[in-house]
Amino acid sequence: MKPCVTLLALGTLLHAASARIHSLNYFYTASSQVPNFPECVIAALVDDVQMIYYDSDTKRAVPKQDWMDRVTEDDPQYWDTQTQLFQDSEQDFRESVEILKQHMNQTGGAHIFQYMVGCEWDDQTDEVTGSWQYGYDGEDFMSFDLETTTWIAQRPEAFTTKAKLDKDEANNVHMKHYLTQECPQWLKKYIEYGRETLMRTELPQISLLQKSSSSPVTCHATGFYPDGAMLFWTKDGGELSEGVDPGEILPNHDGTFQMSVELDVSSIPPEDWDKYNCVFQLSGVQHDVLTKLDKNSILTNEKSFSPWITSAAVISVCAIKEKSCQASSSPCK
Repeated sequence: MKPCVTLLALGTLLHAASARIHSLNYFYTASSQVPNFPECVIAALVDDVQMIYYDSDTKRAVPKQDWMDRVTEDDPQYWDTQTQLFQDSEQDFRESVEILKQHMNQTGGAHIFQYMVGCEWDDQTDEVTGSWQYGYDGEDFMSFDLETTTWIAQRPEAFTTKAKLDKDEANNVHMKHYLTQECPQWLKKYIEYGRETLMRTELPQISLLQKSSSSPVTCHATGFYPDGAMLFWTKDGGELSEGVDPGEILPNHDGTFQMSVELDVSSIPPEDWDKYNCVFQLSGVQHDVLTKLDKNSILTNEKSFSPWITSAAVISVCAIKEKSCQASSSPCK
């Protein structure tokens, strides 16, 4: 039996669906002595959707979404320019890894140098934020502080690099300008190219799952887009904070998302079950989706569980120059 699902006008509960916050992020990964993996990988994502890919084996920037073909309508040389910028970064990446290995007193072995640069834009308030972060062997190394326009060393080995970069105040100012001005402009342009895909909304399939009669009841929502969603349990219309265990938002293989939240029902009398609802909210949608806690709607056989439940996809990301980090030479358009 399918769970009882209803729509409720926005604003009747504690949360409210907010305007969308869009993002543009570039991930760089430079590796040393990692078998069967390119020395340099670059991926660009808009709203968590990969749109550009480059690696040192193919040495070519390529679109990952059909709508990115539209970029050449405005700039016929776009892909050649991106390819050249990424190729120019490869040697810097390799040198950065070697410099870091020296700082860490490392003579061999597999090592990975990463950085992420990007920005976010709130399409309702027009507020923008940006970030530039470095990592080495899976740990934070250094990040850029937009407020002070200086670098923050997150490991002792990063202090030398921080001091060197902070001496170039003009470049730090340029980086801030890129993160708060240029990056949001490109973000808005990419969103326009992919509007039909990126601005769509898809409501989820919602299931109530329970492994056994003594187990918590899991409310599982899958197939929704975008990922700006909330899922929570209520009793008599009020959100519950005790006896619940919310999960993370995870990607599905088809570009949609899934999430779940558990409710401990061990102490809930049968006659009170109808007081409980699982509530799903999606950014940009003016109604909440309510699923009533109903024994007859719960799937208890694990073989009946939704086939959409998948593990999170991990996009291998990217890389970094530690030497100068010149924003002017950044391939992040």
